[in-house]
Amino acid sequence: MFPVQKEKKMLNNSFDLIVIGAGPGGYVGAIRAAQLGMNVACVEKRVTLGGTCLNVGCIPSKALLNASEHFANAASGSLEDLGILVDKVKLDLSKMMRSKNDIVNTLTNGINFLFEKNKITRLEGTASIIAPGKVQITDGKDNGDYQAEKIMIATGSQPSSLPDITIDEKRIVSSTGALSLDSLPKKMVVIGAGYIGLELGMVWSRLGTEVEVIEFLPRILPGMDSEVASKFITIAKKQGLKFRLSTAVKLAKVAKTGVTLTVMPAGGGGVEETVKADIALVSVGRHPATDGLGLDELGIAITPRGRIAVDARFETNIDDIYAIGDVIEGPMLAHKAEEDAIAAVEIMAGKAGHVDYNLVPGIVYTAPEIATLGKSEDALKDAGIDYSKGIFPFSANSRARAQGHTEGFVKILACTKTDKVLGVHIIGHEAGTIIHECAIAMAFGASSEDIARTCHGHPTLNEAVKEAALAVDGRAIHT
Repeated sequence: MFPVQKEKKMLNNSFDLIVIGAGPGGYVGAIRAAQLGMNVACVEKRVTLGGTCLNVGCIPSKALLNASEHFANAASGSLEDLGILVDKVKLDLSKMMRSKNDIVNTLTNGINFLFEKNKITRLEGTASIIAPGKVQITDGKDNGDYQAEKIMIATGSQPSSLPDITIDEKRIVSSTGALSLDSLPKKMVVIGAGYIGLELGMVWSRLGTEVEVIEFLPRILPGMDSEVASKFITIAKKQGLKFRLSTAVKLAKVAKTGVTLTVMPAGGGGVEETVKADIALVSVGRHPATDGLGLDELGIAITPRGRIAVDARFETNIDDIYAIGDVIEGPMLAHKAEEDAIAAVEIMAGKAGHVDYNLVPGIVYTAPEIATLGKSEDALKDAGIDYSKGIFPFSANSRARAQGHTEGFVKILACTKTDKVLGVHIIGHEAGTIIHECAIAMAFGASSEDIARTCHGHPTLNEAVKEAALAVDGRAIHT
């Protein structure tokens, strides 16, 4: 157990723990380690803290999703039904982007405050591990060699691309470029129908861009419950998004006025087609950001999927070098990285730590939102697990009716023999908030009957969870 440090102590650039990366995993882990009495340094190559999530990911995308939803509601005339008349709605994209940037700056500055409060040494530059216990920083203002009893890798992930497609962040963009466009494209092609592609596609569609989503698989949202994915694509089409499924993008070329894409059927053997757009957003997944860390030279083991191999203590095969978040196995999500980091540093300090990856919520922040937890119906079928299903539509929920958000449903999957909840899948307004009731229930091994017999406030959207739990046993009240 590390003693509580009243004041930060640094002798010859030595620390108890050096964290590489100041994203949600890195900065949270650094703070928790400092709380546990460790003398901590955190290395970040960006000038601002917060990693991809705060700078060019979770936060700016949610700011634009919020702003674009307000714009779309005002511009579509849908507010007239509520007696709210809005004339001559105009888009000021530069002001919207400034608002997004202000939100990002406020939050990243907040991490600076937390580092100072917890006496964490911030080091700016690119880090590599040159030997166990030794970190070298280059290309920054804190260049030099630093020592630590323990090192934690929290460098996150970066966008992946496709062969023969080069991301220039101008015409062919990743999520980073799509969050900072300075003009409204007439047409955008989104390559990939996962979380990120659908969220950013919806942002630009709401603002007036024609958006076409091209997906290699015959469905959207790979890995998510197929019934939810099927419902969402129907809703998204009504909102104006176009989809081209089972389609491979073979080539993308930049021209003076846009991008030309060559596509063909994913199964091969079909006729090639040309698709033109002003902007192409490549959203085909992410991969661990581990280049330049010196992993090969150190002999750190890598999994077949290209992630750093760790044990139950988040320790690599090299003593006192740990890894968390997107660089190790598990969902590539900010909140998962935070939980990894806290568990890892608590284990370092002699405490217990564990993360149940089955209980990491997955959330798509579109409108309506999508939230998933635990096993999907597809996974239960593939595993041969007998289950019961309860579905309750938001169209029968009084709060959803009052708010005008009646699309979607709550689906609860429970073990036929024990009634233990195995998975929950929600599509609807505020799904990302509602899912956490189910996360707590599942963390404590709840049955659908436990949820059904818990009093839910009226009128609330969460009543749909109670009704779905009742529906598992065929006794929903309001359907």
